[in-house]
Amino acid sequence: MKKVKIPLRRLPHAAGLPLPQYMTAGAAGMDLLAAVEGEITIRPGGFLPIPTGLQMALPEGYEGQIRPRSGLAARFGVTVLNAPGTIDSDYRGEVQVILVNHGPADFPVRRGDRIAQLVVAEVVRGEWQEVTGDLTATARGEGGFGHTGV
Repeated sequence: MKKVKIPLRRLPHAAGLPLPQYMTAGAAGMDLLAAVEGEITIRPGGFLPIPTGLQMALPEGYEGQIRPRSGLAARFGVTVLNAPGTIDSDYRGEVQVILVNHGPADFPVRRGDRIAQLVVAEVVRGEWQEVTGDLTATARGEGGFGHTGV
């Protein structure tokens, strides 16, 4: 398993909170925690950026993917609005997680709650090669949304 060192700064409002960590040996994502004071409520249908109190310097060639936690989605209908959110290697601001409440009840976010996962991934950059003729043929061809049925 490849490892990469990521410089990280904990902001004052994250003091006392653990750093993101993998919860099991096979976990792909590290849990991000809410660095809020007290409690914030996300109403049904509402969304809010939730601070993590962390800044990081991902190495060039890597990104951070902010992904939902399956337990929050399954139990409460709460997920990451722009999933997966992307932290670019040149971003140096505070990492925040935009949570959306698709559930039927208010959702409280408390200090230290595990709100999302952070997956560190290598980036492959595409380079366009414009062609004037046909693209290579495939069995699917131009079949679009729902072309194989529901």
